[in-house]
Amino acid sequence: MEDKKKNVGFNIIKSDPTEGHGGFGVGALSLDNVSPVIIDVEAGEAAVDIGAMHARSVVEKGIKFLKVREEVPDAKPYWLVWVTIDRKQEGPYYAGVTACEMTVNRSIRRGYKSLPEHVNHLDKSIKRHIIVSHMDDKSKTVLADFLRNHDPGMWERSAQQLKDGLTPGKES
Repeated sequence: MEDKKKNVGFNIIKSDPTEGHGGFGVGALSLDNVSPVIIDVEAGEAAVDIGAMHARSVVEKGIKFLKVREEVPDAKPYWLVWVTIDRKQEGPYYAGVTACEMTVNRSIRRGYKSLPEHVNHLDKSIKRHIIVSHMDDKSKTVLADFLRNHDPGMWERSAQQLKDGLTPGKES
């Protein structure tokens, strides 16, 4: 992944824009606290890439995505991880973390991803679900290290289910 993307942090938690007035938008889900993290499986690297919110991450640009994995030979594996931040009295924490598979073959400008899965996992992350058990062990470790190093306090305040889910060999 490109160096210029590595300095981007997680979306900042904003106050609720619907707080107090009880009008339009009350109960609506907000993308304000969601950040997409791209994991390059082979390189063992993770980075926030806000472009992924609209399928325009560095990895996705210039790629035509197909619905059948087998139609993209020799593809490089990636994970798109939707990370939702919430706040409790003690401070912010990783509330929802869901991982989606994606592969890319730059030489033929093709890739594989399931758009319905990506949308559903984004929704589940916003709704505070943890879905990481299907990730490979190396990627689990990369994601756990990335989240822990980004903000050790946020990691500590996060649910044990997330920590267990990202521990290789341990099921959440």
